Amino acid sequence: MPPSATPRMPVGFVAHGAPTLAMDAEKGAPLVRWSQSIPEARAILVVSAHWTDAPVRIGQTRGGVIMHDFGGFPAELYRMRYDAPGAPELATRVESLLGDFQVVRDERQPLDHGVWVPLVHLRPAADVPVLQVSMPRDLSPGRLVALGRALAPLRDEGVWILGSGNVVHNLRRIAPDGSAVPSWAEEMDAYVGEALARGDVDALASARERAPAYALAHPTDEHYRPLLVAAGAADGQRATIPFDGWEYGSISRRSVDWRS
Repeated sequence: MPPSATPRMPVGFVAHGAPTLAMDAEKGAPLVRWSQSIPEARAILVVSAHWTDAPVRIGQTRGGVIMHDFGGFPAELYRMRYDAPGAPELATRVESLLGDFQVVRDERQPLDHGVWVPLVHLRPAADVPVLQVSMPRDLSPGRLVALGRALAPLRDEGVWILGSGNVVHNLRRIAPDGSAVPSWAEEMDAYVGEALARGDVDALASARERAPAYALAHPTDEHYRPLLVAAGAADGQRATIPFDGWEYGSISRRSVDWRS
């Protein structure tokens, strides 16, 4: 993928929440507003909470193939499509950048809902090539940061790197929208917000040991870990919060934008 004349792209982390976000114009509105500030990308590279296969895997490159990897939702959601073009050149470039990691191709892997659900609002025209890379469950937090740093040169080639997950995500503790936010969720969200404000990647990477109520906020931490890849790709740049808030009582909507 040759260098691009476009400005250096930002890095993002998006709170993708429930799959019904794809059909929810009200909850999608903050993503639409955020998208208006993002420079035109040549391609989008996404690391989602919902693909944790090891070693690092590069998903399908032919485009327009998504999966409805959830159950029990309205029929309308299963009819939704996101027909973005594939990104075969980007896949080859990613392989070249990740020389310190074992990398394999997996053309059978469609885009999961952590990818296409937020992109329905962030890029509704589905006119930019999209590639998904897995977030292996066996990588330490430090290696996930290193993975992001290895991908950072893509920013100068017109690629928007996007992590997709949630800063607080415990489906066992969800409640109706509008419910009071429990203190443990607020404490975890605040810890991340303060670390981002300081540009403290080490604090993000050591959250399991240092953050209050981490075990409650993440009984399994796949929704937190894409934040570490994104923070690595951000390469110390200033973080801003395009939107935050809560849904289902304790699911954080904090999203992050890193740019010069």
